Amino acid sequence: MAKSEACVCGRIDVHAHFLPACYTEALARAGLTRLDGGMPIPAWSAEAALGVMDRNEIETAMISVSSPGPHFLPAAEKPSLCRAVNQAGYDVRNAHPGRFGHFASLPLPDVDAALKEIAFALDVLGVDGFILETNINGTYLGAPELAPVFAELNRRKAVVFLHPTSPACMDAIGLGRPAPMIEFPLDTTRTIVDLLYRRTIQSNPDIRFIVPHGGAALPALATRIALFANAPFVEPRPASDREVFETLARLYYDVALSAHPTILTALRAIAPMDHILFGSDWPFTPEAAVARGIAQLLNENGLAEAELAALSRGNAEKLFPRLATRAAA
Repeated sequence: MAKSEACVCGRIDVHAHFLPACYTEALARAGLTRLDGGMPIPAWSAEAALGVMDRNEIETAMISVSSPGPHFLPAAEKPSLCRAVNQAGYDVRNAHPGRFGHFASLPLPDVDAALKEIAFALDVLGVDGFILETNINGTYLGAPELAPVFAELNRRKAVVFLHPTSPACMDAIGLGRPAPMIEFPLDTTRTIVDLLYRRTIQSNPDIRFIVPHGGAALPALATRIALFANAPFVEPRPASDREVFETLARLYYDVALSAHPTILTALRAIAPMDHILFGSDWPFTPEAAVARGIAQLLNENGLAEAELAALSRGNAEKLFPRLATRAAA
């Protein structure tokens, strides 16, 4: 029996997006018809999502709002949009039990508003985690002013899904090409380095971070990033190069757009197999590309059945125990 025939069904997709009406209407009011250097805004509905999930043996999708998140709005307008988006995610999850989870958006860099939304999202909506864009209009996630937000997420033992967005200098460096081609993986790497070197990850060990897209450029640059931990002229910095590798191994990584053997082999050099998760990136990634990624996982990486089962579902169940409970019921 081919692996594609023996695959574990019931995948948990930790990297899926949704575009509720409150969000697309806000984009339209802001005059945004394309995003991040020219990306079209896809259509989304729960029914369409369920169709893609069923055809690709995805039982549960953790939905979140993709780039630019709420950060195209003035600061004063972000809290209301985040609340509306988070309520919409709650409604989708409740309307389709077991099929969707939800990562809440936060109105950063307003720390007080973000802390209020964390409390509401967890205590009232019961969200599965939070999505943070890699930068907030040029402020990266290791910024000292954001420390109270990470302290609260740590206290709550939250899952934090990091998602790339365009750097503030996109017009100057984007070469006229869409940000997901080059700038998304670089911006993901940039914010992880900021979190590492300012010791935000190390100081908040109970946050479970998910890094998208096979770790972005981290597998290629990990040795260089670690090297500078020994440079006395760099402050602040990790305690050692060893700490860099130990910290990277604690993070979780999804394989959205990253199932090719070249990428997955490099990722496995810095991350244990039990920290690698399935992700689709639908609807910004077309269904045909999602299916191609699944086929690569099944047939081109030499993964054992136990490894495929862990990547497809088991590893995510450890992050989201409610899904493991459902599977056992």
